[in-house]
Amino acid sequence: MTAAPTADDLAQPFGSYFEVLRRWAAAQPDKPALIDEHGAIVWGDMLDRIDRIAARLLETGLERGQAVAILGASSTNYALVFLAAVRAGGVAAPLTTSASAEQLAAMAKDSGARHIFVDRAKLAELGDSSFPDLERIVLDEDLDDWMSARSRPELDMPPGEPDEPFNIIYSSGTTGTPKGIVQSHRMRWRQFASTAASWLDKGMEVRALASTPLYSNTTMVAFLAPLLAGGTVRIVGKFDTLKWLENAQGDRTTVTMLVPVQYQRLMDEPRFGEFDLSALQLKYCTSAPFSAELKREVLDRMPGALVEIYSMTEGGVVCLLEAHKFPDKLHTVGRPGPGSELKVLDDEDREVPPGTPGNLVGRSQTMMMGYRNRPDQTREGLWTDPASGEIWQRMGDIGRVDEDGFVELVGRAKDMIISGGFNIYPVDLENALLARPGVREAAVIGVPSRKWGETPVGFVTLAGDAPDSDTILKEVNAGLGKTQRLAQLHAITEMPRSHIGKLLKTELREDAERRGLPE
Repeated sequence: MTAAPTADDLAQPFGSYFEVLRRWAAAQPDKPALIDEHGAIVWGDMLDRIDRIAARLLETGLERGQAVAILGASSTNYALVFLAAVRAGGVAAPLTTSASAEQLAAMAKDSGARHIFVDRAKLAELGDSSFPDLERIVLDEDLDDWMSARSRPELDMPPGEPDEPFNIIYSSGTTGTPKGIVQSHRMRWRQFASTAASWLDKGMEVRALASTPLYSNTTMVAFLAPLLAGGTVRIVGKFDTLKWLENAQGDRTTVTMLVPVQYQRLMDEPRFGEFDLSALQLKYCTSAPFSAELKREVLDRMPGALVEIYSMTEGGVVCLLEAHKFPDKLHTVGRPGPGSELKVLDDEDREVPPGTPGNLVGRSQTMMMGYRNRPDQTREGLWTDPASGEIWQRMGDIGRVDEDGFVELVGRAKDMIISGGFNIYPVDLENALLARPGVREAAVIGVPSRKWGETPVGFVTLAGDAPDSDTILKEVNAGLGKTQRLAQLHAITEMPRSHIGKLLKTELREDAERRGLPE
């Protein structure tokens, strides 16, 4: 009988993701591996299905290093295709479901995929004529019949090399084509093998609840890492507080990842106290500002450790806040984790003294390979230390480091908005507003939202013959992705500016508060 992987196996500098999965499947073929609302797939069947999908991808022309696009609600079939794309020597390219049809077509083209797996609901929304140049497989209807009748021999699917791409994660929240963030096999191994090893070291039974979409980098902590630990992963299509609580109780969930707005909704759920969550050992949070007040409430009301992760999909520093250990540091995002480094720079890229706010740059073992097809933008996001020549990632945030090494975020460069865990760039929404007839000036800010964490609100100055702001709001939102849409749009007579002409978004935020903030 094949021995199950150990913590020492996962602690190696590099290894084959699928060799680890193969060993787990041999050691525990009848244990549930993936679960969704339609049922469970055991480890033995999961590996067989991954291999058969991978074999069919190769039979239908997938080339090594070529992307496989995936689009739809999270499900076990979605997870199988993600893993099979990598197993076949390809690159998993999950696409953002909230993007517009035009954005999705552009992402699919940018990825270089020749296959797209899409679920029936999304295909009905987009129309049967979508993605005409790709081989299209309907995830929830065609997959069983489409996959190969048998898997290909091992030699036909060699393991991924360290510097080959593992997946492409498309950034959310742009009105043009989102940037494709390419992550390597080495990066994914370093990111999740050590996490899985730590769970095995503790003797932890890993039953994960993945409640964010599989197209999001956030979700990988609750998807890829648990499988490396031989665990069971429940995949949720759409977050619902009562369903989450029922699943966590019924599965005896031990590990989960949630974004702040999901924690807020759980805390607001009237029936929260009716459910037994005592099996929870480890809760993660990332992707958006996580207030100290909400962290404190989660610590008080939910069992298990709470770890906030601060980083970027692109890489850079990884900060960890073990909130349960440092209740006096809940206003921070923690300290750089193992293998991570952080510097704080002024606007001239000079390092500032401790305690002084500045632009954050970071480096770690989990840096991206770059933006797909965008070398100039890849370079723009990097900073080279003139003293050492080391390459660092610009984090896009303004922060300071306290005397204990904890990082406090005090602002975000370029006023990026994070709504429901997804990035929204105001300039893209401003450009969409300026494209409407009669809009002379446009500015977009992020305001607090109990429902979304933050939500975008727009301000415009209008020409005399322009439509009213409600009409413009409807027209602009119709062309935006679901996560980008403006909650409010206000017409004003003049934009507030400094004496040198700089737009004063602080005054716009004050104006928005006076007018009444959205939910």
